[in-house]
Amino acid sequence: MKLQEQSRGFQNRMTEQPSRVTSNVCFRARQRLAFGLAVALTLAPALCSAQQSAGVKGDHAPESSAAAFERLALEIGSVIGHSDFSRAGWGVKVVSLATDKVLFAHNPEKYFTPASNAKLFTAALALNNLGPDYKIETSLYSDRLPDASGTLDGDLTVYGRGDPDFRAGLHSGDYNAALEPLATVLANAGVRRITGDLIGDQSYFSGPPFGSGWEWEDFQWYYGAEVSALSINDNAVDLTVKPGPRLGAPARVQTGPSIGLITLMNRTTTVAAGGKRRISVYRPVGENIIYVSGTVPLGDSGFTGYVAIHDPGLFFVTMLREVLLRHGISVSGRTRTVDWKYREVTPLDRNRTKALGSVFSRPLSEIIKDTLKRSQNLYAQLLLLQVGAQLQMDKNQPDALETGGQRKSALGKLPAAPAEEAADRTTEQAGLEAMNTFLKAVTPAGSQVLEEGSGLTYRNEVSPESIINLLAYMRRHRFADVFRDSLPIAGVDGTLQSRMKGTAASGNLRAKTGTLSHVVTLSGYVTSAAGEPLVFSIMVNGAGSGSELTGREAVDKIAVLLASLSVHS
Repeated sequence: MKLQEQSRGFQNRMTEQPSRVTSNVCFRARQRLAFGLAVALTLAPALCSAQQSAGVKGDHAPESSAAAFERLALEIGSVIGHSDFSRAGWGVKVVSLATDKVLFAHNPEKYFTPASNAKLFTAALALNNLGPDYKIETSLYSDRLPDASGTLDGDLTVYGRGDPDFRAGLHSGDYNAALEPLATVLANAGVRRITGDLIGDQSYFSGPPFGSGWEWEDFQWYYGAEVSALSINDNAVDLTVKPGPRLGAPARVQTGPSIGLITLMNRTTTVAAGGKRRISVYRPVGENIIYVSGTVPLGDSGFTGYVAIHDPGLFFVTMLREVLLRHGISVSGRTRTVDWKYREVTPLDRNRTKALGSVFSRPLSEIIKDTLKRSQNLYAQLLLLQVGAQLQMDKNQPDALETGGQRKSALGKLPAAPAEEAADRTTEQAGLEAMNTFLKAVTPAGSQVLEEGSGLTYRNEVSPESIINLLAYMRRHRFADVFRDSLPIAGVDGTLQSRMKGTAASGNLRAKTGTLSHVVTLSGYVTSAAGEPLVFSIMVNGAGSGSELTGREAVDKIAVLLASLSVHS
């Protein structure tokens, strides 16, 4: 999901030949009508079925019901046949959850780039495999226990397992507050001084720090942030640019939190009031240098952006070191990180390593709600990796599960070395293996191709039919309420907060949005005006800005039509 969709973000002249204009308008109107009629004809069997099953006595009621569905087909057809989408591809499917009847279908089995609709699959997988009460552990390890004076003679390792909850957003904007529980655990273990290094261990996940198919242009912004088993503040810093104190002075450029790992290259200039603000931000891949250039006028409100950081684990332990010092715990050695490649040749010694304590995330149900409501790419990819890591652990440690499939507590436990045949497989690949296994019970094989968990790549391909099957399956799932309640609500919250207000969909429709350049998708649940529960998937690829109708406006228009449907199938 790109900038315009997430909770953080950057936010025709008439011709002089009226007769030709009139002719063109009429021609376009005929085109749209013909397209709508063609769609309606393809729905004839479904419409007849709806008419026959209306179950209302009298000569006119069945005709009225059929007419309503014909009108729905024509209205949807006029939207997807609009001239602004003449080069776009549409896939739409609408099914009644009450009768299983298909109310509308257009290219339901074709592949489309789903954008963040891919998160529906990831969230369903995590709920199914881990359960809503599952919590993610972050542990503190050392090779020995502290002595009577509180001295820990050696290194302290912070071992992460992908908890996304170390963030200011859960603590009223306090960047360091999420790390306080780790400091408390260490203090309770009697540690007052660490003679060795403070090590951030990110090795729980194997593979590159980006999802497959993510594009390098996205890496500098929060929505393409590096994925790490030790994540902090969404693996991004807040960047603010405000006018300087006088004309010609550099603008004031700051990051939050202010941390020595970031190097700011300020190449900005303050210009006269009324001038234009032009800000350019560049952070090279694999570096923590942020170049800021451009102009900011006096009196301007300034610019705020959210820049991804390189090596999140190093930021994690660097900030933790400051928090420990405030708790009276000093660290004499360096602050550094290790990853999966390091651990391949220097594994943690399971026999010598001592567990000093752990902290746990919120329940998975809350993390999934954040993931879907905010359309958070980092969290979605972390969920996929979490499932993949558990699959690897189950294969390497058969005793990880008790009778009945309940997971044993991971407190104080370290993962086993990967099996030889899986040593070259990334955690993402393991997660996708688990995804394919899960989807065998949900939708026919081949109806989707997923390469990562967030939807940020254009290489994901999904059919509307596959999404319909997933949503219908999750409606019957034992965790159906958790899944449904995690979706944004039209006109109320999440990425749908400002959409479809004042319509029949507002407060009613629950759906996952999806947005990439030239891609708009929306899939979820809605109750029609007749009280019928519907499941739908609407996808448009190749949508430009549109002179009359944008892709988002068109998708919302179809969704409102479904919410306004006044007859039952």
